Amino acid sequence: MIREIAENELTELLELYLYLHEESVPELTEHLKSTWNTIMKDKNHHIIVNIIDGRMVSSCVCVIIPNLTRNIRPYAFIENVVTHGDYRGKGYATECLDFAKKIAEKENCYKMMLLTGSKKESTLNFYTNAGYNSSDKTAFIQWLK
Repeated sequence: MIREIAENELTELLELYLYLHEESVPELTEHLKSTWNTIMKDKNHHIIVNIIDGRMVSSCVCVIIPNLTRNIRPYAFIENVVTHGDYRGKGYATECLDFAKKIAEKENCYKMMLLTGSKKESTLNFYTNAGYNSSDKTAFIQWLK
């Protein structure tokens, strides 16, 4: 079942993020709780989850960003696309991305963007098959400390 995350599912999401690039589940500090509450209250921040047999197996984040160009149409940014290691290759992340696309279309976005740090051909093919391309734009990243 694809849906937006419920407020009480933070712990399960953080455990799923171990399959992304996290080394451990962060401690439930006041800063973490405050960040979670900010995300939950933000109408433009969507955490999409795929629940299979009662277990959160895949997720992505879709943030709608208001914009003053392109006829004042917003755009969507996709981040934190992840699937539990035992559930990969079954289309669960694609379903999350499809749900994100429906949100972006409903919000009249003119484009969706995502970045991946992966150089693996299978990952790049996954995003291509999901409708994204790597030829229209060039991404530059500056990491902050």
